[in-house]
Amino acid sequence: MKRKRTAVAAAVVGTVALGTGVGVWAASGGGGQGSSGQATVAETSPSPTRWYPMSRAPQTIPAVRSHTPARGPGWRPRHGDRVVIADPALADEGRLIAGELGMSYAGRKNDTRAGDVRLSLGGGSGNPESYTMTVQGGRVDISGPGRAGVFYGTRTLKQEVHGGGTAPEGVVRDDPAKPVRGFMLDIARKPYSESWIEDRIRELGDLKYNELGLHFSDDQAFRIESSTHPEIVSPDHLTKAQVRRIVELADSRHITVVPELDSPGHLGAVLAAHPDLRLRNANGVVTRGAIDISKPAAAQLVDDLLNEYAGLFTGGQWHLGGDEYQALMARNPETAYPQLAAAARQRFGASGNVADLATGWLNDRAATVRAHDRTLRAWNDGFYRSASAVRPAGDLQVAYWTGKEIGARPPEDYLAAGRKLVNYNDEFLYYVLGQPQTFVYPTGRRIYEQWTPRVVRGTTAVPARYDSQILGGTFAVWGDFPDAQTPDQIAAGIRMPLRATVQKLWDPGTPALSWADFTSLANRLG
Repeated sequence: MKRKRTAVAAAVVGTVALGTGVGVWAASGGGGQGSSGQATVAETSPSPTRWYPMSRAPQTIPAVRSHTPARGPGWRPRHGDRVVIADPALADEGRLIAGELGMSYAGRKNDTRAGDVRLSLGGGSGNPESYTMTVQGGRVDISGPGRAGVFYGTRTLKQEVHGGGTAPEGVVRDDPAKPVRGFMLDIARKPYSESWIEDRIRELGDLKYNELGLHFSDDQAFRIESSTHPEIVSPDHLTKAQVRRIVELADSRHITVVPELDSPGHLGAVLAAHPDLRLRNANGVVTRGAIDISKPAAAQLVDDLLNEYAGLFTGGQWHLGGDEYQALMARNPETAYPQLAAAARQRFGASGNVADLATGWLNDRAATVRAHDRTLRAWNDGFYRSASAVRPAGDLQVAYWTGKEIGARPPEDYLAAGRKLVNYNDEFLYYVLGQPQTFVYPTGRRIYEQWTPRVVRGTTAVPARYDSQILGGTFAVWGDFPDAQTPDQIAAGIRMPLRATVQKLWDPGTPALSWADFTSLANRLG
């Protein structure tokens, strides 16, 4: 009698479970099924099975754009699980995620095992930075049309595991809204160690940034070894070997290192070794940081450096600077700098002015770098309204940082002309050491709640019709007062602003999480 009652009870349990209408999923590392990945079935009568609620979207920074939920235990790495690749080109991505999750890297394999993470090329939205990640049947499949997208899929998986231990069941389809997601570091006014920069690269990679800008020359110092002009290099500098390691690490995280050799202003450190090329006004007074663009030797010096560093920085992007040329801040540049006015007339005719000469300088430097197959950008105040005889090269992108400079034009001026623009809005994205003038250290919350890529100048967004011309944005650290913070303090100070910025570049819409919840997630993810 006792046996009969037990059998009846088991049958009742099975009936109740089936009545829930929930599916059964086999899984590795969390489902309780056998090593084959198949559910165990009793030979004589149905056994109670384990049921799972519908999965929730992954909790990551930046948030994934789309998640199709499913019922199942999800996936977590277990000892002996493998990372396998379908394409040899993904070996670096496979080795990296295997090491980060404590898995074995098995290389290219055609067989499938429970617990596998498989990386492959193909699929996705067509955007090379897009990816699809499927968690099902105790396995993870990450695919994308390009290596960058597959890499970003591994960053999502890493965050899921580190944040909660388990990647939720279902399908993630993800891609960034903006193709430029940058962080710029002023290493000219404040030196940073190779290891500090490399730590930022790892952080940026996990957050799906894809650019690291290095502003390495300014009035205070020139920070990278030079073979063509060793006389200009400051004692505290990065060697070329160090820069190559930085570039190599960045490449492995699909981050382009964007060098900026600013000219014709901000060249004080270079000109300290070439005093004959300093710009002087009509009274013979040296103009700080400015090179005399009327002299052919000035162009030769800067072109030597541009050509040299094109071999060191191998990415496809280049920043020419072009901002704050002091000659153009004079009340009457032609009167204040007669040698520049004379050179402008000689080159551009009787109507040529100093702004034309400066624009011609920028175009000439662009031609030097363009020969190395680079995409070019310059600061917005390097595009001079007062130039009449010449226009900036049509392929120059606008790095728009401020509307506060004398004569600065609104971003709509450049966008209406058809130019592409990268947003460096100094109201939100400038972390200026010492907080000089009106600058204050930006907060992640303000970026998260008030900024979007269309907020280019001040706090007002440009019209939506220009959205496709705004390539993205860059958060910048400037070293105006280099001793105001230590490198560790800077790393801590920019931690949440970096996370807020990339969230809005990946998806400019209103975030699903409150700022408090976003901060809590960031702390959990580390």
